[in-house]
Amino acid sequence: MDNSFDLQPVYQHHDLLIELGRVEMAMDYLEERSENERQALRPRLLSRMTRLRDELAQLAI
Repeated sequence: MDNSFDLQPVYQHHDLLIELGRVEMAMDYLEERSENERQALRPRLLSRMTRLRDELAQLAI
């Protein structure tokens, strides 16, 4: 049996999916915040979501 199987890519993929879920949940709860908070947080969350999706896409290559 080959014991050199590297689980790192699996863990990294899993961690990215969890973080993406957290960002999506934060986006869902934006409506409960004040307008000023929404305006401040939405661009940061969207940027984070884009970076996470890009990282996930790179793992697929």
